[in-house]
Amino acid sequence: MSSSVAPRLSILWSFARPHRRTLVKGLALALVASALGLATPMVTKHVLDALGSASSLTGPVAALVVLLVVGAGVSYWQWTLLGALGERVVLDARESIVRRFLRATVPGVTRSPTGELVTRVTSDTVLLREAAASSFVGLINGAVMLVGSLVLMGFLDLVLLATTIVAVALVGVVFGLLMPGIARSQKQAQEHVGRLGGVLEGTLRAIRTVKVNRAEERMTERILTDARASAEYGIRAVRREALAWTTAWSGVNLAIIAILAVGAWRVGEGRLEVSGLIAFLLYTFALMDPITELSQNVTALQSGIAAAERIRQADALPSEETSPSAGADAGARVREPRELQEPHELRDDVPVLELRNVTAAYGPDAEAAVRDIDLVIPRRGHTAVVGPSGAGKTTLLSLVLRFLEPTGGELLLDGRPYRDHAHADIRARLAYVEQDTPVVPGTIRDNLLLARPDATKEDLRRVLHDVRLTEKVDALEEGLDTPLATANVSGGERQRIALARALLATPDVLLLDEATAQLDGLTEAAVQECVRSRADTGAVVTIAHRLSTVIDADTIVVMEAGRVRAQGRHEELLVSDTLYRDLVESLRIAAVTGAPVN
Repeated sequence: MSSSVAPRLSILWSFARPHRRTLVKGLALALVASALGLATPMVTKHVLDALGSASSLTGPVAALVVLLVVGAGVSYWQWTLLGALGERVVLDARESIVRRFLRATVPGVTRSPTGELVTRVTSDTVLLREAAASSFVGLINGAVMLVGSLVLMGFLDLVLLATTIVAVALVGVVFGLLMPGIARSQKQAQEHVGRLGGVLEGTLRAIRTVKVNRAEERMTERILTDARASAEYGIRAVRREALAWTTAWSGVNLAIIAILAVGAWRVGEGRLEVSGLIAFLLYTFALMDPITELSQNVTALQSGIAAAERIRQADALPSEETSPSAGADAGARVREPRELQEPHELRDDVPVLELRNVTAAYGPDAEAAVRDIDLVIPRRGHTAVVGPSGAGKTTLLSLVLRFLEPTGGELLLDGRPYRDHAHADIRARLAYVEQDTPVVPGTIRDNLLLARPDATKEDLRRVLHDVRLTEKVDALEEGLDTPLATANVSGGERQRIALARALLATPDVLLLDEATAQLDGLTEAAVQECVRSRADTGAVVTIAHRLSTVIDADTIVVMEAGRVRAQGRHEELLVSDTLYRDLVESLRIAAVTGAPVN
């Protein structure tokens, strides 16, 4: 095996290695079944010899029946054993990928299209099943079967064996030439399937935008470009496979014709018995089985190697499991309600969050998204962050949530550096409402219980009342058990569900990324009252694109070009900072005096 193939094969073997005992058992069963199959032509020869000598046929026929029954039982056992093993290999691979995806850093996951990542869990693992579970056994068994057949054929007649070996050698040369091309085509076809999935997933997510811009045909063509490329490479693989199989079939049939001709001559010369020729022909007919098994498993192995390489690429994703205090069950911890927390968590003399000279970028070669940020978030009160697009507001939240690690400076939680905390421990103290409020798969109840699965029904009713959703949920036929993906809820109602989920977690810090952007005036006022109430007992940090949501904030942080430009209350900033004044004026927000801003 070449040096380039060995490392790739080792990747595939890494999926099968945990199940090597089952593989050995499957191999043993396969070899037993092959041995029984190899014995059948020899027993048939004895039957024919018995006919010629008028001997009893009872023994040879009984032996054939025993070989048939035992062979069927062994084959059934092997089939079910390796089939179940294949499913376990797929399950292990899917579990490994899903855990890797969900434990990876946010930039690591978002770097690839979602649909492409999904294909690694779905279609790639299916390709892996046959290769990792059966190919190793099939290759060894096929090789043993082929060698065994040739040895027994040589025992019957060496001249006929030489004729057969020439045909088998020609078939082997053709397969050796065609297999690398088949593997390349299959790998490229699967890569285009992954790209297709990524573009299709994104297009369906933005279907309204696609339709309103009359881009259905353009997006269809973009998606089908990868579909056509995948089909083209798939057809190339099929053509090479067809050529390989046609060559194998033709080679074996030519060998049979040659064996009949040479065998008839040798029988006429008295150098071979008719029963020996028939047994030899039976081995020749059966010779297609190991050749087929070898070629099928080589093809499956090539596809499996390509799939295994794509799956193992997930291992290169940077993981969040790097904190020294992260225990094995860090991801499973449940945040206790505020009233059950230790008293030291609520000290007022230490800020709940602090950023000291923090700089961060989204890649090693990327320009800094925020630079030299100094910011203190007190344990109680409302802090609002405003600024033009690209100012670094979302990056600031990503740093606080530890989606992004700083390249300079440090963040502190309760006066302790972030590096001394597990990711899960930090996020257990926070709650986050995204601007787009994506739907988490499941019911309304599932979405609400995401951060606090032990919450009671009364807790759920309380937070739904706080965000003015009680009547809406009660009006749904299935109530809290309505699947959110199919529920008739508006964007604003989804936003309030996300806010209710965050409030249910009773966080030390509530992070809101324009959490009222899709609400009507009356509902927004009610939600703002809920936010103000939360700010009386904990910290609220709002990323604001609508300044109407932050005028009453205790502290407003103005950002520009990745830096903190100014901090203060609304009235102070109107006087002292021109950018803040321009932002207020552009949105025609009234100053605290009540006079309109012109």
